Amino acid sequence: MNRYCAFLLSLACGTAAVAQPDSTHWRIDGPANLFTTDELGHLYLLKGNDLFLYDRNGKLVARNSFNAFGPISSIDAFPSLKPMIFSSDQGQMALLDNTLSFRGSAIDLARAGFPWVDLACTGVQDRFWFFNERDLTLVRVDGRLNMQNNSGRLDQVLGFAPQPTYMEETDDRLYLVDPAIGVLVFDLFGTFVRTLPITGVDRVQVREGMVWYVRDGALNRYDLRSFATDTVPWPAGDGTTTVMDARLEQGRLYRQTPNSILVDRIAP
Repeated sequence: MNRYCAFLLSLACGTAAVAQPDSTHWRIDGPANLFTTDELGHLYLLKGNDLFLYDRNGKLVARNSFNAFGPISSIDAFPSLKPMIFSSDQGQMALLDNTLSFRGSAIDLARAGFPWVDLACTGVQDRFWFFNERDLTLVRVDGRLNMQNNSGRLDQVLGFAPQPTYMEETDDRLYLVDPAIGVLVFDLFGTFVRTLPITGVDRVQVREGMVWYVRDGALNRYDLRSFATDTVPWPAGDGTTTVMDARLEQGRLYRQTPNSILVDRIAP
């Protein structure tokens, strides 16, 4: 059994070992615009245009305000403790350090030759992916924004015009989420590979051969090897009724509800 699934089942059955409240179960009260995690278990939380960084035990590590940057539309923490923030309205992105301070200056993508970028994410070897809804293309660039790969017009490749809401690179694949069509998978050259039958969701997380996502308040996982889908129960007894999004990292479950972020972990 996948270790994440075993962890969640143990929580649901009430069998998780008891540890200190600030390490086994913790929460951050108040509504949030966005959240994400990195592979070390750090939590990045956006409230308005204030970004907060918590360690995996719930300690606040850093905070910064980005009012001058413009509305943040996405946070990508692919490189742990070196997140990227992106504003689709302003057409710019910025790289941050482990104190949530700018590494260099914000990057105006239009001036760099990439106007009308609607989605952006990071990848291996300091690469970046941009999706351009106007031209319906995916491009992969290096750290100096030199183009490395271009998918060509996706409507010609796919036979339809995708309307993605999210993308992430994991294990040498790019996952582009179109709520109406499914999760479109590309290789690192921007070549289309296949479509995963996951619809009705805005975001996914890919970890250890599994695609995790929340749909209709339930946590689901799609196995990339067996192509099977199943639903994993939430932890029992905490009164949670609505879960908007969730992520799994380092044996921890992060859940976004309308009024809080809840974090549970399995005891060592």
